[in-house]
Amino acid sequence: MTEQSSRAAATTADQYVLTLSCPDKQGIVHAVSSYLFMTGCNIVDSQQFGDQDSGLFFMRVHFSAESPVTVDKLRASFAAIGDSFGMEWQIHRADEKMRIVLMVSKFGHCLNDLLFRARIGALPVEIAAVVSNHTDFAELVASYDIPFHHIPVTRDTKAEAEARLLELVREEEVELVVLARYMQVLSDDLCKQLSGRIINIHHSFLPSFKGAKPYHQAHARGVKLIGATAHYVTADLDEGPIIEQEVERVGHDVTPDQLVALGRDVECQALARAVKWHAEHRILLNGRRTVVFA
Repeated sequence: MTEQSSRAAATTADQYVLTLSCPDKQGIVHAVSSYLFMTGCNIVDSQQFGDQDSGLFFMRVHFSAESPVTVDKLRASFAAIGDSFGMEWQIHRADEKMRIVLMVSKFGHCLNDLLFRARIGALPVEIAAVVSNHTDFAELVASYDIPFHHIPVTRDTKAEAEARLLELVREEEVELVVLARYMQVLSDDLCKQLSGRIINIHHSFLPSFKGAKPYHQAHARGVKLIGATAHYVTADLDEGPIIEQEVERVGHDVTPDQLVALGRDVECQALARAVKWHAEHRILLNGRRTVVFA
């Protein structure tokens, strides 16, 4: 079957995504493709990567299947193959929107961008709620008919605030938390509980330009590139596995305010791509790095 006819046939069948990582050795691709063939599935797209540094193999397969194949049956029957190769693996329906929570403080550009992209279908997500330690964007979120939760945070209430967040994540069956310029440092315990399920965005001047007004600091140093980095959150502040980065070249005549505006744009772009790739199950963790099948 040609790639074109394969994709055409896939539109009439249920769509699934298999992701896996395991120690690299012979026979993995053969085992996976044989399994899909024997279960009546058709591969639409397949990507793989063997990392010589870590000795791990990574794979993402988008495939289709006709009834009576279901995601539960696929998971049950694939378990034996996963065990035989020592795989960490997942199978998801490709058409299911991932439920996410957005967190924001007082800078709303990333929040506004993600809300709009989700509404027009550019992101395969369902925004279950927006959480903020301020009320500035309650009206904006309400205009999208999305629940807004004001959870103020102080040094004395930090533990309580994080407990409320975890409760919300459980109640709403949230798979991803997005820090859309949420300006509170998360505790080590929260980072561990949601490991691989929190994405943050920050300006790429870190660690060169720490503290307040990083774009003004960059202007004073005459930078020629500005950028933003989307990464998974770990207990190491702003040092989690990088998912995506975006840059913009600037000249000597750009003002600090113009740098800020450009910075907001690249932050939105990098974060949106990271969220989209995570929701489409295109990202696999590889130690302190990521494998992104974009």
